[in-house]
Amino acid sequence: MKHRFSFTLAWAALMATAAASAVQAQEVTLYTTREPALIQPLLAAFTAQSKIKVNTVFVKDGLLERVKAEGERSPADVLMTVDAGNLLDLVEGGVTQPVKSATLESVIPANLRGADGQWFTLSMRARVLYADKNLPIKSFRYEDLADPKWKGKVCIRAGQHPYNTGLIAAMIAHDGEARTEQWLQGVKANLARKATGGDRDVARDILGGICDIGIANTYYVGHMKAAKEGTDARKWGDAIKVIKPTFANEKSGGTHVNISGASVARHAPQRENAVKLLEFLVSEPAQNMYAQANYEHPVRKGVALDPVVAQSIGELKIDPLPLTEIAKHRKQASALVDKVGFDR
Repeated sequence: MKHRFSFTLAWAALMATAAASAVQAQEVTLYTTREPALIQPLLAAFTAQSKIKVNTVFVKDGLLERVKAEGERSPADVLMTVDAGNLLDLVEGGVTQPVKSATLESVIPANLRGADGQWFTLSMRARVLYADKNLPIKSFRYEDLADPKWKGKVCIRAGQHPYNTGLIAAMIAHDGEARTEQWLQGVKANLARKATGGDRDVARDILGGICDIGIANTYYVGHMKAAKEGTDARKWGDAIKVIKPTFANEKSGGTHVNISGASVARHAPQRENAVKLLEFLVSEPAQNMYAQANYEHPVRKGVALDPVVAQSIGELKIDPLPLTEIAKHRKQASALVDKVGFDR
């Protein structure tokens, strides 16, 4: 009788553990620096399809430091952030792990993911030229920003912002550090105002007659041009046109892009579910939602752009240089910004 009772207790405990594991297996924990509202529809769609609950943890700052501090006890399965440099910081910080996925590799071009599967692009935003809509410009090279004819006519946000250090790093990769320093000095000499503010402020100041051109990200264009008629944002958007610059020595005519992306956490308790989430995020339905929710360019080919983006920007022809190669020059780029006093 005693043995039978002990067996019953053991069996009950085993079943309880199995049930708890089954419940746990239907979850995945996402640490993200992206505003939850931007990605919540995507996560809800993933849960509806897979029945896997997504526990979302918004980490505004210090994502790498937090995951490092948690160590092996970290509940994080997926780490999501913006900017290729931030993703590579996670890799170099030792908090990611390699993933082998035929789905991810077939959808995401090799220059937009880690060669060892440590990080993956999910959506893109290009660094483009905002120009006064009345200017007769049809093409532009990034190098042209330093042309003296634009003296007192260029607006841009701080050079130390990751969007700009990324572009400067790409210039170093293409043109070398010495030529990039000269270029950066030329751009500073052409500034209509101090390098400050945000990307939308470039459009605002073009409307205000402070500058004629500036460099900013594509998705802000969608937000401005889709804003309610009569609002300031809509007026800013209607005042500009978008030119997709290229690099002088790049024969393919590619435009510099930055990204949003994700990695599987090194100690992911639910690794399988983490991979499922990443694979879902590059599926056609999810990529359509990326395009519609935040006016970003999908990483998956053949996905329709948001109509506003399609009309004002169109498809992107991407600079083929691997983002990992560009990111190698981030520290040099930041040092050059300080050296030429770009933000002063």
